[in-house]
Amino acid sequence: METLLPLSTTLRINTLHPMVSPSFLQRSGSANKFLPLKRLLQGKQEGNVDRHDAYMDCPFSSNTCTKSLLHVTEELLLEMPYKGFLPDVSTLSTLMLCYANKGLFSQAQCIWDEMFNSSFLPSVPIISELIDVYATSGHFDLVSRILHQVRLRNHMMLPAIYAQTISCFGKKGELELMEIMLTEMIAMGFSVDSVTQNAFVIYSSNFGSVAQMEVAYARLKSSRILIEEEGIRAVSSAYIRERKFYSLGKFLEDVGLGRRNVGNLLWNLLLLSFAANFKMKSLQRTFVRMVEGGFHPDLTTFNIRALAFAKMSLFWDLHLSIEHMQHEGVVPDLVTYGCIVDAYLERRLGKNLEFALSRLDTDTPATILTDGIVFDAMGKGDFHLSAEAFLEFKDKRDWTYKQLIKIYQKKKFRSNQVFWNY
Repeated sequence: METLLPLSTTLRINTLHPMVSPSFLQRSGSANKFLPLKRLLQGKQEGNVDRHDAYMDCPFSSNTCTKSLLHVTEELLLEMPYKGFLPDVSTLSTLMLCYANKGLFSQAQCIWDEMFNSSFLPSVPIISELIDVYATSGHFDLVSRILHQVRLRNHMMLPAIYAQTISCFGKKGELELMEIMLTEMIAMGFSVDSVTQNAFVIYSSNFGSVAQMEVAYARLKSSRILIEEEGIRAVSSAYIRERKFYSLGKFLEDVGLGRRNVGNLLWNLLLLSFAANFKMKSLQRTFVRMVEGGFHPDLTTFNIRALAFAKMSLFWDLHLSIEHMQHEGVVPDLVTYGCIVDAYLERRLGKNLEFALSRLDTDTPATILTDGIVFDAMGKGDFHLSAEAFLEFKDKRDWTYKQLIKIYQKKKFRSNQVFWNY
C-alpha cells in the first residue's frame, strides 16, 4: 500500500470504454463487493456482457474511500491494461482525491504529475477540491505548485483556481498568502469577483487586525462591489471584539442604512453600537429613524433596547418597549423575559416581578431567537445563562418560562442567604 502504482508504465490516459468509470474504483463496503466488477471484466473479455450492464448503481464518492478499498482499487487498475481497458482522466482524478483525503499526499501528487505530463488536466472542481485538501493539511507549497502548473497549461482555468486558492488560504488564516495570490491575480489581468472580494474581507476580519480588515474593505469599496451580509457580520464582529463601537457606527453608515436586502441587520447593529455604550438618547433617536425609514422592528431590535433598559434600570422604558413589541405582533423570547427578571431581581424588587410579567404568556415553551451577535456586544444576563443550562437537558425539552423563572428565583434566594460555619 505504501508503494504507488507504477502509473507511468501500467496506465495510459486516454478515452476509454464506458465500463471503466469512477464508480468502479470505489465501493462503500468491503473488498468482496469488487467481485462483480472482476466477473464483469471477465465477461466482457468473453464478449457476453452488454456495455450498459457495466454501470454500477452505487455512486462514487472520494470522501468515503478506505485504505483497504484503495488497495483493491490499485489491483484493479493494474489489471485493467491486461483486460483491454484504459483509465480516463476522471478515473485517475477520483483515485487522486482518495489518496489526498487519506493523507497519502505523495501518491496523490504522483498521479497529478502523471496527468500533467500527459497533457491532461482534471476539471476545475477536481482541482479545487485537491487544493482545499492540501491547504487544510497545511501543504501550501503543493498548492503553489499546482497553481503554477495550471498557469502553464490552461490559462482559462486560472480565475476559478485563484479564487479557490484565496478561499483556502483564508480558511487557514494565511492572510499574507491570500494577499500574494490576489496580487498575482490582478497582475495577470483577471478581474476579482464579488465572492472573492467579500471572502477577503471576511477572512481579514476573522484572522487579521482591524487595520487589515479596513484595508480589505476599502479595496472592496473601491472596486464598486457591495459587501454582502456575511461580510457585514464579520466586520461588525471584529469591531465588537475590539470594543470599537464608534467605528462600527461609521462603518454601518458607510455601507448604507437604506439597504433592504439584508433586512434589519444594519439598523440592529447600529442600535447595538449605542446600546453597548449605553448611549440611550442616541439609541432612542436611531430607533425612531429606523421606524420612519420604513423598517419594521423585529425581535432582535426590541431585545437590544430591552437589554440596555434593563442594565440601566429604566423600568418605564422597558415596559413601553414590551408593549410596543406586543403591538407589532413580535413574540418575545428568553432574552426578553430575562431582561425583566434580571432588572427586577437585581434591584431586589422580586415581589413586583409577577406584575411585571402579567402581560406576557409565561406558560409557553422557552426559546432563544435573538441574533447571537447581540450577546457578543452585551453579554448574557444571569437568568439567560441559568435558563440555558436547563434548556440543554435532553430528558426535558419543553421548559416553560414560568418554570425557569421559578427555579431561578429559588436560586437567587439561596444565594442571598449567608451561612457562617464555626
